[in-house]
Amino acid sequence: MIKNNNDILMNQNELVQFLKKPAREFTREDIIRFIEAKGIAMLNFRYVADDGKLKSLNFVPFSRDHLESILTAGERVDGSSLFSFIESGASDLYVMPRYRTAFVNPFTEIPTLELLCSFYNNDGNPLESAPEYILRKAYTRFKKKTGYTFKAFGELEYYIKSYHEDLYPLVDQKGYHQSKPFAKFEDLRIEALELCAKAGCRIKYGHSEVGSFSKDGEDFEQHEIEFTPVEIDEAVDQLLIAKWIIRILCSEYGVEVSFAPKITVGNAGSGMHIHMMIEKNGENMMIDNGKLSDVAKKMIAGILDLSKSLTAFGNTIPTSYLRLVPHQEAPTNICWGDRNRSVLMRVPLGWNGATNMIKDANPADTAEYQKMPSKQTVELRSPDGSADIYKLFAGLVIAAEHGLETEDSIKKAGDLYVDYNIFQNQNKLKKNLESLPASCWESADCLIAQRGYFEKDGVFPPGVIESVVSKLRAYDDKGLSENLYNKNEEISALVRKYLHCG
Repeated sequence: MIKNNNDILMNQNELVQFLKKPAREFTREDIIRFIEAKGIAMLNFRYVADDGKLKSLNFVPFSRDHLESILTAGERVDGSSLFSFIESGASDLYVMPRYRTAFVNPFTEIPTLELLCSFYNNDGNPLESAPEYILRKAYTRFKKKTGYTFKAFGELEYYIKSYHEDLYPLVDQKGYHQSKPFAKFEDLRIEALELCAKAGCRIKYGHSEVGSFSKDGEDFEQHEIEFTPVEIDEAVDQLLIAKWIIRILCSEYGVEVSFAPKITVGNAGSGMHIHMMIEKNGENMMIDNGKLSDVAKKMIAGILDLSKSLTAFGNTIPTSYLRLVPHQEAPTNICWGDRNRSVLMRVPLGWNGATNMIKDANPADTAEYQKMPSKQTVELRSPDGSADIYKLFAGLVIAAEHGLETEDSIKKAGDLYVDYNIFQNQNKLKKNLESLPASCWESADCLIAQRGYFEKDGVFPPGVIESVVSKLRAYDDKGLSENLYNKNEEISALVRKYLHCG
C-alpha cells in the first residue's frame, strides 16, 4: 500500500519512487532492497568537515554481509584531519549514514548510491561538537520547549565565469530573470535543478540573478536556485547537495563557479538568504488574521538580537564583509521591514489575502478554489556562501527560541521596524539602529559577547565556540574595508583567495 501518496507521485528521487514511501521513513532493509534491485555497485558516504564542503568515502560492497555491515555500523575515519578541534592523539570517529538522505549519484558510470552521514565518538554516542549534531540538539530543544516545527530554505546564489563572447553580451547588473540567449548558462541551471530534485531536494524555482558583467575578457553571470520550506535539518541537506551538484556540473561544462560573497571588485557579490517559518500541527504560525503574527515578530526580534554573533557562522571569511556594504542590496543595519530589501530581515509577500488573481488572469476558469495555506516566511539577508550551514541554522533556531521566550520581544520588534529604503534615506535613519560587524575580527568579538545563548544546555560545546573565534581572528582583518579602500589590486587578490569557499 502506498503511504503518504502526495509525497510520492511527483517526487523525482529514485528511491522514493521505488520504495513508495517518503525519504524520512527509509530503513536499512529499504536501502538494501533498492541496491539489490537496481544493481548499485558502489556506496559513497558524504559528510561535512571544517571547510563546509562534502567529503567522500567510497565503498564497493562485495557481499550482502559486507553491505549490511556498512549500513549498520558505518566506518571509522580520522577526525583530526576533518576538524581542527580534534587532537590527533585520540582522533578516531565513526561516520554513520542517515538513510533518509540516500540518492543515486547522477554523474558516475558505475551505479552509485550517495548517503549523508553523522559523526559518533568511540562510545558510539553522537559527537557533541559535530556540526550536524549541534543543529540536532538545537532543534530538539526548540521543539520540546515550544511545540513548534521550524522550517527553512535557502536562496543559493552563484556566479559562473566563462570566456567572453561578443554575441548577446552581458549587460552590467541587468541579469535578473534573463532568458536564453541573453542568459548564457540557463541550460546548466536547468540541468542542476533536475539533478537536485532527483537527489531529494525540493525546488521552488531557478533563475538568473541581477549580477552580470564582463571584465578582462571574461563573462560573469549570476544565477540562483531557491528551495521550498522543509524542516530545518533537511534544509541544510538541500544546500549542501545543491552546491556539490552545481560544482560538478560546472566542471563538466568547462566553466568555473563560485558561491563566494565577493566575486570581483566593484560588482555585487552573492548572498545566501535564509527564509524561515514556524508551524504548529501543519499550520503556518507566521500569520494571524491575515497579518504578521506576534509569534513571527518575536522570532524576528530574537534573530535581530543575536544577529551580530550569527555572522560568525554565516559570514566566515574576510570578503564576506566586503559584501555587507551599502548600495549592494546587502544589509548593514540591524532592522526589519515589509518587502524591504535594504533591511537585515525582510518580510516577503506571502499570498495573504491575494485570492482573486487566478480569476482575473483566467476569466474562463469558473471553478471554485479553496483558500491556499499561507506561505508567509521571514528572510535573513546577511548570510553568504561561506556560511557554516549547520552552525548557522542551529544559531537561527536558538535565536528564534530566544525571541519567543523574551518578554519584551514584540516591543523590540516594533523599535527596529523600518518602512523606507535605508540607503536612499540616510536622513530618516533611526539613530539607535546598530550595525552588523565589519570584519571577521568584529564578528568573533560579538560571538564571544553572546556565547552564553549558544552554549546553553550544551548545544554548542565551549570548544566549538573557541574554535570558531580562533579561526575568525586568525584572518586579522580588523578595519578591513578602511584598509583596502581604493586598493583594487589588493582587493582582487583577497577575492581570488576565497573564491571557492564553503
